[in-house]
Amino acid sequence: MTEADILKALSNVEEPDLKQDLVTLNMVKDVKIEGNNVSFTVVLTTPACPMKDMIQKACINAVKLLVNKEAVVKVNFTSNTNTLRNEAQQILPGVKNIIAVVSGKGGVGKSTVSANFALALAKSGASVGLMDADIYGPSAPIMFGIRGQRPMMKEVNGKGVIMPIDKYGIKVMSIGLLVDEKNAVVWRGPMASSAIRQFVTDVDWGELDYLVIDMPPGTGDIHLTLMQTVPVTGVIIVTTPQNVALADAKKGIAMFGQAQIKVPIIGLVENMSYFTPAELPDNKYYIFGKDGGRNLAHEYDLPFLGQIPLVQEIREGGDSGEPAVLAENTPTAAAFDDFAATAIRNIAIRNATLAPTKPLETVA
Repeated sequence: MTEADILKALSNVEEPDLKQDLVTLNMVKDVKIEGNNVSFTVVLTTPACPMKDMIQKACINAVKLLVNKEAVVKVNFTSNTNTLRNEAQQILPGVKNIIAVVSGKGGVGKSTVSANFALALAKSGASVGLMDADIYGPSAPIMFGIRGQRPMMKEVNGKGVIMPIDKYGIKVMSIGLLVDEKNAVVWRGPMASSAIRQFVTDVDWGELDYLVIDMPPGTGDIHLTLMQTVPVTGVIIVTTPQNVALADAKKGIAMFGQAQIKVPIIGLVENMSYFTPAELPDNKYYIFGKDGGRNLAHEYDLPFLGQIPLVQEIREGGDSGEPAVLAENTPTAAAFDDFAATAIRNIAIRNATLAPTKPLETVA
């Protein structure tokens, strides 16, 4: 067996999402052969890759079938999260992907989805930050159990920067960590927009695979400010199945599809898809309608990222500061994990097939 033999065999193994073989994609490294023992490293596009087991089996089968059936094959994995951003960029140079989670209206569970999405990514091995950009209704301090905590300041290159709070392995920043929760944030649009710019430029986010941004509901000043400040990799749209929410979700889809904004939509996730009582775990009650989000994604030819149930443990986890995705072996955690895995695959496809997002020009 030679290295050329191994690479030729692996050129028949396709990366499931990028639709090219591993060798062409330069994903195979460090091929070593000692007798019948073969080892090599596959460089994944993200540490949170949900297709790892499938790729491993395909690699082993390719070597055994095409090179040597007696081969003992060891597939190692590492990752280099694919990104269209480069370190020369002055704003958030260490952040590989910026994902905004948006909704057309309030009350659809966008913050719950954002928190559990960020944690699901971290569970899979990615380095993750969560920016709570909902200036008027910040939820992250409660959902992460960090109410009353204050971020530290430090000096970097002669400039004072804010250090986000580390919780559950991710970096969290929210206006709720800077003001007393008993006080309302009574700001006009320019002040709220200024705060968002500071969250981007004056917070030390460090090296991240994904920065998840929990956006305020609607399509307003803060959305435009973020798009003007930094090139967003893509957006995830949250809706519920009911017609009122779907009508507003269409406005969000329209906003990011406009020629002047043009930010890729990673996909749409349907929250509160059905109610399942704890005592009847196999029952589904479609309180807000059935498959409204799925049908909307199909109508607009968008990836459908999954359905999140309406169950008590999600509410309890958010209120107690222990989001539901942290639980072990529960249907709710599995729903969030499956959603995150599908989103990650679509982010990788977006980076491999589309041009980088450009910051938005000034919009009147």
